[in-house]
Amino acid sequence: MVSLAAIETLAAESWPGSLSAVVAIPDPRKGERLVLVTQRADASRAAFQSFAKSKGVADLMIPAEVIVTKEMPLLGSGKLDFAGVKRLVDERLAVSSAA
Repeated sequence: MVSLAAIETLAAESWPGSLSAVVAIPDPRKGERLVLVTQRADASRAAFQSFAKSKGVADLMIPAEVIVTKEMPLLGSGKLDFAGVKRLVDERLAVSSAA
């Protein structure tokens, strides 16, 4: 089991000042796949992987995919809307698989 909060903490260290969230989505081969959503315009999986490896993080904590978005879903309180982040991921992945 991987801590999504720990991955989000790594993303915050890697890209300070940029909101990031991680969601787990179903994967037919592995059971689930992690997707990192961030506002960091130049974010990439390779950059996150390099940073995580420099911190000694296990491969299981490296998301399979990184999605960049200008607007992160937020609740009225200003906190991350994780259900909204999940919908954003579902929509983006549906569009990319249809293309």
